[in-house]
Amino acid sequence: MNLIHQSAIWVLLIIIRFLSTPGKSIRFELESGRTKCIAEDIKSNSMTVGHYKIVNPNEGQALPESHKITIRVTSAYGNNYHSSENVQSGQFSFQAPEAGDYMACFYAIDHKPPFNITVEFDWRSGIAAKDWSNVAKKGSVDAMEYELKKLADTITSIHEEMFYLREREREMQELNKVTNSRMAWLSFLSLFICLSVAGMQVWHLKTFFEKKKLI
Repeated sequence: MNLIHQSAIWVLLIIIRFLSTPGKSIRFELESGRTKCIAEDIKSNSMTVGHYKIVNPNEGQALPESHKITIRVTSAYGNNYHSSENVQSGQFSFQAPEAGDYMACFYAIDHKPPFNITVEFDWRSGIAAKDWSNVAKKGSVDAMEYELKKLADTITSIHEEMFYLREREREMQELNKVTNSRMAWLSFLSLFICLSVAGMQVWHLKTFFEKKKLI
């Protein structure tokens, strides 16, 4: 029974590893005087956390004063959720009140001659935004309960994602219906205009030929 119990635990842990896909930080080059934006699709009421910093080009030395960036995080509706100017590192966190694409735009202060700045950016949302290491420390839970909590939150996240995708599909269907209806009315209007123009041309030619006494 112990062997079966241990095998079940290992199978469960393997499943958790496949379901739990932690976010990874990215690095990108940003030229001074230029702007680069990164988009993230976030569900409504989801927690999102971001960390950013300038990578030091010279390890062991202080970061040059010219290496500074400005960052703004906005929603698809133009609402501002984070803003920081002339910084070398920082972070943000908020609960998204609206679903859609959120934009994190980085701007490097202008410099002559221009140079490239390497920025490291880690942006996580949903279950990936939770700091599970702190949860384990604060709750003083054992490893198995810790993994089970991660699994429970992952399942909840998948369940919410399914409802979110279903809602988006319903919205797209409604949009398709409205678009098809408008296209049908536009087709009828175009046909009516074409027939009206053709009728006016026939009437004009008939009137012209009658005046010339050709018919």
